[in-house]
Amino acid sequence: MDGMLNMKEIARDMNILFMTLDSLRYDAAASLFLENRTPNFRRYMPEGWQRCSTPGSFTYAAHHAFFAGFLPTPATPEKTPRMFAARFAGSETTGEKTLVFETADIVSGFAEQGFKTVCIGGVGFFNKQTALGCVLPSLFQESYWDRSYGVTDPASTRNQFEKAATVISECAGQQLFLFINVSAIHQPNYFYHTNEQTTDTIASHQAALAYVDSQLPILMDALASQDRDTFCIICSDHGTAYGEEGYYGHRIGHPSVWEVPMASFVLKKKA
Repeated sequence: MDGMLNMKEIARDMNILFMTLDSLRYDAAASLFLENRTPNFRRYMPEGWQRCSTPGSFTYAAHHAFFAGFLPTPATPEKTPRMFAARFAGSETTGEKTLVFETADIVSGFAEQGFKTVCIGGVGFFNKQTALGCVLPSLFQESYWDRSYGVTDPASTRNQFEKAATVISECAGQQLFLFINVSAIHQPNYFYHTNEQTTDTIASHQAALAYVDSQLPILMDALASQDRDTFCIICSDHGTAYGEEGYYGHRIGHPSVWEVPMASFVLKKKA
C-alpha cells in the first residue's frame, strides 16, 4: 500500500471518523456497490470496497484488536503497513507512515494528542447496560448508547447519525476522534427486506446496508460543515453466514465471517 497517507500528518490537521458496519460481509457489500445500490458510499469511495481479513470473528474480539491498532488486514500476500499502532517490540507492520502511540490503545493515544474521543454505540457490547457492555465504551472520553441505536430499532442508523451530528456540532473547534458502531446490519435485519419476511437472509442483510447508505448524508454533511477535513475509515468488524456449507451467524471460522470490506478517504470541509 505505497499510496497510504501519512497518518502522522493526518492526525495533526484532521478530524477522524472510524465507523464499523457491524456484521457486514465483503461479498454483500461489493455486490451492492457494483449494482449501484449504495450510491452514497460510492460518492465518497468511488474505487469501492477493499477485501480484507478481520482480526476477530465477533464484535468484542474484533474491536479490541481495532482499538489496539489492528484494523482489518488487506487480503494480499505482502505485509501491509498499518495506519495506527500501539508501540510494541517486533511489529512487522509498523511503517514510516504509521502513527504510533505509547498508550495501550489508540483511543487513549488520540486523547493524549488533544483529540476529543467520542463513541456512539450500537450492538450490545457498547450498550453500557452491563459490566461487559461498558468495557469498550470506557476507552472514550464520552460515550453514548440508547435503545434506539440498537439492533431492534429499524431506524437505528438514522438515530445514531443524528446523535453524531449533534456531537459534531457541539465539538466544533475541537479536533475529534469519532467512533460509531452501526448496528443495523447485525441480526435481526429481516425488517429491511419485506414486511412479510420474518427470517434474516443475505437479501435482508444487503437491504440493511442499503438502508445505512440512505442515511449516510446526515453524518457526512455534519462532518463536512466543520472547520477541518475528516479522515474517514469505514469497515466491518466481521461477516455473517447465512447457511453457506451449513453455517449460520458468526464467531465461526468461515470465509463469510472472516472476509470484510474496508475503505478510507478524506472528506473535505465545505468551502
